Amino acid sequence: MNSQPARLAALQKRLGHTFRDPALLLEALTHASFLQEHPDVKAHNQRLEFLGDSVLHFVLSDALFREFAQEREGVLSRRRAGLTRGEFLTRLALDLGVDAGLRLGQSEEDAGGRKRASILEDALEAVVGAIYLDSDFATVQRVVLAWYGSLPARLALTEEGENPKGRLQEMIQPAHGNGALRYDVTAATGPKHARQYEVAVHLNDQKLGVGRGSSKKAAEEEAARAALVQLRQAAAGD
Repeated sequence: MNSQPARLAALQKRLGHTFRDPALLLEALTHASFLQEHPDVKAHNQRLEFLGDSVLHFVLSDALFREFAQEREGVLSRRRAGLTRGEFLTRLALDLGVDAGLRLGQSEEDAGGRKRASILEDALEAVVGAIYLDSDFATVQRVVLAWYGSLPARLALTEEGENPKGRLQEMIQPAHGNGALRYDVTAATGPKHARQYEVAVHLNDQKLGVGRGSSKKAAEEEAARAALVQLRQAAAGD
């Protein structure tokens, strides 16, 4: 599964869209640094990122307008900002496996660019633009909203500020006590200057969420955020 076609096939499965024109996906994953070492490649992802940024904002604006019919424009704008901020898009890109498909120049690769937030954010927006060009608005709308899942649950997550572990503890403690949550490092990859950690949070023996980050603390916070989304979506389905 290390060849480029295999990586792209796996990524398309996770994205939820199979490209009629795979060249669009390849362009969306191509960082400008790749062209410096591959003069035969003519396009990087910045034009698609420009388009995808607008498409993403429109998809979310439409969804928020319909989901929160009584909210004022200012509230909707703040909620959209929370769902499109760089940190959130970076996490979403990692969850979808966009990092594995990136085409980077060797110097950017060596500098840890595959996990760099700005590169991941731009690539995800470029992928949105590529899906739109490959299909139509209805398709990109369906795909993007599937990535986000329940908007109320996602928004509750973004509005929790900087203490997702505390919010998770508050949710779990009444029924399970103080010692029920456990955070385990499940992977540590990359060179020392660009280390990436993966952490799973468990409630007793049940895995609630997985997070990734450039430090154990950041990965634990991401795992807690993922657990909060899962618990809220489960509660909404009851």
